[in-house]
Amino acid sequence: MTRNWRLPVILAMFASCFTLAQETPPPETPAAAALRVRRADAEKRALFQSNEPLVLTLESDFGLVTKDRDPESTKQYPGVLKTTDASGRAVDIPVQLAARGNLRRNRCDFLPLRVTFSKPETKGTPFEMRGAGLKLVTHCSGGRDYEQYILREYLAYRINHIITPNSFRARLARITYVDSTKGKPITTRYAIFLEDDDDVARRLGGKVDDRKNVMFSQLHPVALAHMTIFEFMIANTDYSIMAQHNVRLVGTDVGLTYPIPYDFDISGLVSAPYGAHDPRLRLKALTDRLYRGPCITPERMAVMLNTFRIKKPEVLDAAATVPDMTEATRYEVKRFLNEFFALIDRPGAVKLHLVQTCLKGGN
Repeated sequence: MTRNWRLPVILAMFASCFTLAQETPPPETPAAAALRVRRADAEKRALFQSNEPLVLTLESDFGLVTKDRDPESTKQYPGVLKTTDASGRAVDIPVQLAARGNLRRNRCDFLPLRVTFSKPETKGTPFEMRGAGLKLVTHCSGGRDYEQYILREYLAYRINHIITPNSFRARLARITYVDSTKGKPITTRYAIFLEDDDDVARRLGGKVDDRKNVMFSQLHPVALAHMTIFEFMIANTDYSIMAQHNVRLVGTDVGLTYPIPYDFDISGLVSAPYGAHDPRLRLKALTDRLYRGPCITPERMAVMLNTFRIKKPEVLDAAATVPDMTEATRYEVKRFLNEFFALIDRPGAVKLHLVQTCLKGGN
């Protein structure tokens, strides 16, 4: 019998066409292309390509800035940020400074700032960016101990970004503050530059969502679980998704909304001396943990906690490598974090602290 050689060839051709159809993606729409460009642009911000602390000088009339205690004030004050570009050349960037914050604005000697840059002068520097300005988390008081609280809060941002990209990126900076009226240095302290809100949204493929009273059911369930477990991890209760207090929402075109937390000074991990829990929560100490997240089954909670278990070595390494932490501070933060990891390895403790204390509806 004559072998029919045509059939295997034809079948092979069909298989090849099927494989090619599987491997060839559909044409990219203009909207998808624009989204991809926005995401890539935000991801490559020079400021967040390294964890090495920046060394900067910031000059302004800080005597005038620190008198601006009105939370509703939008006054800006001229200044100069002195840095270097990629070649090491000294660059002076004109900036505008604005006091910001609520609790720290009333209780701190040195206020948190928003730094708005003159864009042309940022080219080639770590501050080359599309947005107009960045939040700067500063030391609260002149005492050296307060610098440790800045380092602790920086660690909180590092940990959150280790757990999930749905988070603010942060860059540590060693800043010498100079009084422009006298031309004399005031102090040199660590501070934290936070990623621009719009850049966070671009990285997630969405836009900042200013809605209030958003319920748990309207949020990305995995992002919500990661955020609320992280807040439990660092013992932070100073946030509200519904009021957008210390939380930003990012909405996407596909209907997913991500909660992005920030401002962790009123947490057990940081333990700032001016911090206190809301008395309605009936917590005794700032280091007491309270889960304020959605109700999920023990089985799903175990899956969510596995993300944290996997990241444990990286989290503890971050705690070990934050620069200039005192040995006492480093010991305290590592002990505090290890308490969390020990807790989530005990099913009874997980049920008691993370399953039975959940909130229904929203926070």
